[in-house]
Amino acid sequence: MELLARPDIWIAFLTLTVLELVLGIDNIIFISILCDKLPRATREKARRIGLLMAMVMRIALLFLLSWIVGLTAPFFTVLGQEISGRDLILIAGGLFLLWKSTTEIHHLLEGEEGEKSDAVEATFAGVILQIAIIDIVFSLDSIITAVGMVKEIAVMIAAVIASVSLMMLFAKQIGDFVSSHPSIKMLALSFLVVVGVVLIVDGFDHHVPKGYIYFAMAFSVCVELLNIRARKKRGTRNPIRLHEPYVRRGPTPD
Repeated sequence: MELLARPDIWIAFLTLTVLELVLGIDNIIFISILCDKLPRATREKARRIGLLMAMVMRIALLFLLSWIVGLTAPFFTVLGQEISGRDLILIAGGLFLLWKSTTEIHHLLEGEEGEKSDAVEATFAGVILQIAIIDIVFSLDSIITAVGMVKEIAVMIAAVIASVSLMMLFAKQIGDFVSSHPSIKMLALSFLVVVGVVLIVDGFDHHVPKGYIYFAMAFSVCVELLNIRARKKRGTRNPIRLHEPYVRRGPTPD
């Protein structure tokens, strides 16, 4: 109750919730793209399980703060570069994200053949396993950010629950929109490739501000949304009529 009466706690809670939402965008996109390969009847279930796992992992990591601090200590040195446990997780997660994103892009470029082969490979358990792997990476990155901003663990847990609840509220709409627009899906996969590279670079202690990446992605999505709207307007003004019978115009020959 003492925390609820402090304005600075509310400011920290709101700030951290917004930050967790921003950091969770790539997680939502990844989950949506993976769930899109499942039958429509099980997509929503897999999406909710994936987001619930993300929330549980974040809260569990908050109770393991001493372990997280230990992960930042160097394990070994390679060519003068100190590598910690956190660095290994980020590098492994970045490599996994690169592999998965490029594989999905390859399936999209193959067209119908790629969709068929992708559908054969996808199983509910396999999709959940892939979501769990990437949830670990995104959760670690998110919690390290939270620990640097707020000291009270109760505020961190409340912000994580609030942000994941909002993700669940809008995850279906985001997933349906991404799956129904191939150009947006390609943009999202390209964005995940960039995130994978950033995770690897961050694992080698070269920090890249994610604000630049999110701004570039938001700008690209806005441009593509304008393109989608322009294409729809052109389609309504100049509809293409298929199977229209040929009508000869002009005078008929004698």
